[in-house]
Amino acid sequence: MKAMLSRRVGGPETLELEELPDPKPGPGEVLLAVKACGVNYPDVLIIEDRYQFKPPRPFAPGGEVAGVIDSVGPGVTQFKPGDRVIGSTISGGMAEKLVVEANLCIAMPAAMPFDEASALVLTYGTSIYALKDRAKLEKGETLLVLGAAGGVGVSAVELGKAYGARVIAAVSSPDKLAFAKQHGADDGVVYPPGPFDKAGAKALADIFKKACGENGADVIYDPVGGDYSEAALRAIAWEGRFLVVGFPAGIAKLPLNLTLLKSCQVVGVFWGAFTRRDPAGNAANIAELMQLYARGAIKPVVSERFPLARAGEAIARLAARKAMGKIVVTME
Repeated sequence: MKAMLSRRVGGPETLELEELPDPKPGPGEVLLAVKACGVNYPDVLIIEDRYQFKPPRPFAPGGEVAGVIDSVGPGVTQFKPGDRVIGSTISGGMAEKLVVEANLCIAMPAAMPFDEASALVLTYGTSIYALKDRAKLEKGETLLVLGAAGGVGVSAVELGKAYGARVIAAVSSPDKLAFAKQHGADDGVVYPPGPFDKAGAKALADIFKKACGENGADVIYDPVGGDYSEAALRAIAWEGRFLVVGFPAGIAKLPLNLTLLKSCQVVGVFWGAFTRRDPAGNAANIAELMQLYARGAIKPVVSERFPLARAGEAIARLAARKAMGKIVVTME
């Protein structure tokens, strides 16, 4: 099989396409013939040794895959060869074949394409955990989504609308704002590029405040970080919930006096750890996502597809924050 490997610490340009022996599933595992692998921000971090988990090298990046089960290991009864599944793992997905724990696989709906399937679980799983479990978003509340045109951002937009919220999209270009509105955002703002000096940070906060209205945002979904986080927090409502999701613009530093003044919460969102600590809760969320997908309330937006040989380009494209929707690496 072919795999795109990280053999040394570095950016996407350090990845190498190599031929490897097919792996074999052990007890409780399945061997998946990968058809598509979603590209996510952890893929940028993991090859630079900046992610929470550091797999031993060499490894292939990619933690969100869809494919067909090739074989099953001892003790696996819930799946059989030929089943179409979505698999979750920390790494290894940018390869033609991958061993995955059977209990981390989900049966795919018959009508779901492989590329959409590989773009569903991590982004929408993160967003449903954030909005439903961590923020307890309620119908009629105002939700401000930063980075609303990216894969995880647009999933928050769609889920926010499915839960009956008023969704404000914050993005970096007019094209991205139009894209977010196409996928359900009620309104939005285009923010300037950072970093910001004191005056620029105040102006950015004013942009967010104006967009959210006099009462502010009940929930803020922040997968961006950097200077954008404090400016967004200044637009939060009384007893609002600020969701810390990611940091492509840098790890934010928030002045805690703002949380006192608004009696608000700053809430961490670590979906990967949640799936391991509460597998039953995650399974219930995934089942809800499948119901929402079946009725058309959510639909992964695959904007770009790259073959395995160009997987490094796919990661670089995401790292440059150019993507609208989801980037997927395909094996065929």
